Amino acid sequence: MERRIGVLPLPVYFVLLAVIIWFACAPGKFPGEICMMMTVLAVGGFTCGELGKHLPVLRHFGAAAIFATFIPSFLAYQKILPAPLVTSITDFTKGTNFLYLFIAAVIVGSILGMDRTVLIRGFVRIFVPIAVGSILAALVGVGVGTLLGLGSWHTLFYLVTPVMAGGVGEGAIPLSTGYAEILHLKQGDVFAEVLPPVMFGSLVAILLSGGLNYLGRKYPRLTGNGKIQPGEQDELDPAKDEISGHMDVSHVAAAGSLAISFYVVGMFLASYFSKYQVVVPAALSMLALALVAKLTHSVPPKLQAGAQLVYKFFASAVTYPLLFAIGVAMTPWDKLIAAFAPANLVTIFATVATMVTTGFFIARWIKLYPIETAIISACRCGQGGTGDVAILTASNRMQLMPFAQIATRIGGLITVTLALITLRAVS
Repeated sequence: MERRIGVLPLPVYFVLLAVIIWFACAPGKFPGEICMMMTVLAVGGFTCGELGKHLPVLRHFGAAAIFATFIPSFLAYQKILPAPLVTSITDFTKGTNFLYLFIAAVIVGSILGMDRTVLIRGFVRIFVPIAVGSILAALVGVGVGTLLGLGSWHTLFYLVTPVMAGGVGEGAIPLSTGYAEILHLKQGDVFAEVLPPVMFGSLVAILLSGGLNYLGRKYPRLTGNGKIQPGEQDELDPAKDEISGHMDVSHVAAAGSLAISFYVVGMFLASYFSKYQVVVPAALSMLALALVAKLTHSVPPKLQAGAQLVYKFFASAVTYPLLFAIGVAMTPWDKLIAAFAPANLVTIFATVATMVTTGFFIARWIKLYPIETAIISACRCGQGGTGDVAILTASNRMQLMPFAQIATRIGGLITVTLALITLRAVS
């Protein structure tokens, strides 16, 4: 029972696997209730993750996160997974949208666990590598694509911009809608063209982040092991008097409700401002609320400690099942393969690598750790919230989720807005 696949004890793993196979082979609809879905995602996610963790060489470059995301995508595309099982996973993932429960737990828990005295400095400073990196990545990407014969116009709007647009929901969809309206094209055709760069750019970011994690282990002076700036301390160190004393399960439950409350209020704000054509992603509102709560001392120490326990639970127990669900339900394998034209690959790689490299080298100048800054810069080219999860999993730095959301959401929103304004001006 002490030998495990992920968090599953080995005997439990084999029992659950047998049950899943039995239901998958039985005629009729695969059971979609939450306990069965948790079982399927846990067995599938931890199996793929363990395979990646034991691969020689590649395990240092985020193979566990890549396997947990792209193996199920491939299996679903090739119809190796039974259709009723794929349907149940897709309906559960999209119907519950539990990705944002995960993001809420990670963001609120990690923010409440940060050192208050340096928290705001980190958020202000991280805008520098994101801004500089975005400009340089765009210039290099367009330059490479033009040299490879793709044309500067096509490279900018159909390769570089989608990579840095912030994912699918906040990036590819509004981009394709705007392009179709401005150029008088069909939105579906445009979406099919901008989606592959989003996905391949995220894959490159995952690989580079895994490599950065390996580099950090080789050269410890380059990394804060999850802390973004030198001198940062964990306020939730159990040795400190601030959180000494008894903390029962009610504090953990209350912290979980706090994280959910922040996100629900964020949903309300997103809905309210949408009436005025103002885009305010719920995740960003949630992040802002958590920052205010932290900086104004609104959350007592034991509740902060409870929030960190919630974060640790989700990071260790939910990450790989979530990636498996994303792979089946939200990662179309054929769209990823569509990006595999050599000129496209080189251009996308050059764009993401420039973004990451800029973050790495500019970090010392603004007194941040190079590895952490480069990883956050990689999230700038991720597949939205799903990409952030995969990138931070590959780099073993889930506590950077608040900064990753800043890079992805705000960076993507600015990219999409500028791209549509520019396209309208030149069309």
